[in-house]
Amino acid sequence: MLDRAINVKFKKAEIIWVYSDVEAVPFNNGYFTVDLKFFFRIKLDVFCGVGQPTCIEGLATFDKKVILFGSEGSAKVFTSKYKPDESDTQLWQKTNLPKAQIEVVDPIALAARLVEGNNCDCCCGETDVNSLPECVCRVFDDLIVDNGTKRVYVTLGLFTITRIMRKVQLVVPVIDFCIPENECIASTENNPCELFERLTFPVDEFFPPERNHFDSPDYNNCCCN
Repeated sequence: MLDRAINVKFKKAEIIWVYSDVEAVPFNNGYFTVDLKFFFRIKLDVFCGVGQPTCIEGLATFDKKVILFGSEGSAKVFTSKYKPDESDTQLWQKTNLPKAQIEVVDPIALAARLVEGNNCDCCCGETDVNSLPECVCRVFDDLIVDNGTKRVYVTLGLFTITRIMRKVQLVVPVIDFCIPENECIASTENNPCELFERLTFPVDEFFPPERNHFDSPDYNNCCCN
């Protein structure tokens, strides 16, 4: 169909999956490279003449590499999985090396264009369907490689956050439960006089404020209504 197309129109782009691989950077302790491969499902309207366009779907990929700091750690971790009334399952050893986490939103469809297969200026090659992950192939009803002379190249706007994480030990200071050493004596109806004797005599209540008190900045800047 693309060989007979005269134009294409971008309809929608959707992120399917992101493959990630974390490797230590040689001679640079604590730093790791994260190789990413994004898989997108692309929907296009293909115009072959004056009739109605035909909607098709295709697969697009994008590769990216980032270098992040993840510190060092070489401890081996052994864990068990609890099973009631049976011996706990012993899980195989793990390391505390960092893991990659990628957050990405659906890309923005910016542009799509038709080009002749032998006039491609990019460094891409033919994609082998057999090498694609099974989870990606299941998204499409029938994913094949078109051996025609025309190709569609799309431009996407992508927003993503890439981080590497690892489990670490934190030392948090805690204080044990405290038992009061002194008894809290509150005022009761039996000794109201003792409570009254602790109060300060309200001298200001018996003497109205003077005139200069109203002209002071503290009085004028009050928040009363």
